[in-house]
Amino acid sequence: MSATIKESIGTASTAQLLEHLRECDTAFIPHLSTRVDLEAYSQKLNAQSVTFEAWQEKELIGLIAAYFNDPETKTGYITSVSVTSQWLGKGIAARLLERCIAYAKEKGFAAINLEVATSNRPAIGLYAKYGFAKAGSNGEMDKMLLLIS
Repeated sequence: MSATIKESIGTASTAQLLEHLRECDTAFIPHLSTRVDLEAYSQKLNAQSVTFEAWQEKELIGLIAAYFNDPETKTGYITSVSVTSQWLGKGIAARLLERCIAYAKEKGFAAINLEVATSNRPAIGLYAKYGFAKAGSNGEMDKMLLLIS
């Protein structure tokens, strides 16, 4: 496995997003396909979100998809964070999260929201490391908020 990883913003096609989400489906808690239609979701991400991508050659190995479309509150929303299983634990999600936060600052956003399964301790730990704080919970999902200075 070559360690050459390239990062980009907004270059993945709908088909590449779909392939990646299918590969990562079971890593989501609960599985992503139990919550959304993966094909329709991939199309929505391609059309409406900003995607922060990690590539190993032609394979999309890491993805953060976020919406930065609320000019009134200047609040972004991270809708998806995923890394393929063979690349977990290599800092890919952290690097993409850094890029997402930098993008939000650059665009003048005041905050970023996300939701994460209460049981997903590794993800909660990652978000907390970057300044996200718990802002609510329904028992199954925690809402987290990052205030951008």
